[in-house]
Amino acid sequence: MTSAVYIKEEHAIFRSSLRRFLQKEAVPFYEQWEKDRLIPRDFWMKAGKEGYLCPWVDEEYGGLQADFGYSVILNEEMEKVGSSLIGFGLHSDITVPYIHEFGTPEQKQRWLPGCVSGDIITAIAMTEPGAGSDLAGIKTTAVKEGDSYRLNGSKTFITNGIHADLVIVVCKTDPKAVPAHKGISLIAVEKETIGFHKGKKLDKVGLHAQDTAELYFEDAIVPAENLLGEEGKGFYYLMQMLQQERLLVGICAQASAERILELTSAYVKEREAFGKSISKLQTVQFRLAEMATEVQIGRSFLNEAIQDHMDGKDAVQKVSMAKWWLTDMAKRIAAEGMQLHGGYGYMEEYEVARRYRDIPVMAIYAGTNEIMKTIIAKKMGL
Repeated sequence: MTSAVYIKEEHAIFRSSLRRFLQKEAVPFYEQWEKDRLIPRDFWMKAGKEGYLCPWVDEEYGGLQADFGYSVILNEEMEKVGSSLIGFGLHSDITVPYIHEFGTPEQKQRWLPGCVSGDIITAIAMTEPGAGSDLAGIKTTAVKEGDSYRLNGSKTFITNGIHADLVIVVCKTDPKAVPAHKGISLIAVEKETIGFHKGKKLDKVGLHAQDTAELYFEDAIVPAENLLGEEGKGFYYLMQMLQQERLLVGICAQASAERILELTSAYVKEREAFGKSISKLQTVQFRLAEMATEVQIGRSFLNEAIQDHMDGKDAVQKVSMAKWWLTDMAKRIAAEGMQLHGGYGYMEEYEVARRYRDIPVMAIYAGTNEIMKTIIAKKMGL
């Protein structure tokens, strides 16, 4: 694959260390985690102890104050182990940045050290049973009562929902605001909050070890000091942070596609049919050549998008393109990989089968690919 400009010697050393950690602490247990339908908390603690959670956080809060390149490496290497590890990227690079960017000094001191150590696992609760990509349509409300908010509503498809110690809830503090998005705020809810209930762990087609849940708020009383940023600014905060979230999805899609290509290339060399390795069949060679080309194109474009993001550029259009194209490409690579594995590709003991069922949701979360195309069209002036 194309080497990235943003990867320096220190990044390479970090990647090698991370790979050793994952080979010891994740790879041997991943299959069992998939069967258990949950990644144990002790793995979070081990990751935190080694500096693999929120490495970009300021040193005063226990972080390494590292650049985004370290987050790229973490998400790539965890994805190569298995897609069910996406909760770590969501915690480190999607949820915790809201606290870092919009939290008060007191909120940062209160929560960030635990986020780095693994003592605090975070989630962000946007999606509701009746509201997904249309955030302005959320129904969860937070009514101010003195020095508290009374929170009511429900959320679904919440990554890290079961393990979460701290949930950033997207809610309406002004349900009558016009336009509706001006009434949206972000409130951090701690797991001990009375009236906050975690529902069942959702049974998904893929990502079996990944912790996804329903959350309920029934007259949950949350201190007003848990408001992140200003009231009514929640929608703008979300829009500000979505570029990185969508870029991370593209990173994981690319890493998964690269892994499938690696698995499939190795398999066709070993598998024999008609007295020879099937890698010698022209049809197999052509299909692998096509797969390799798509994966290489994806990596080149992704590296460009990552560099723009690290340079602080407004790369919304490019990131939207990357999120859409890379997740669709990964689905194509997964389907081809399974086909080239033949009947074995449909067997659970073969990693390609797991990849095949894990990848499709990437085209749905963080904004569906249809929403990505809408954004691209708007940026084109259409």
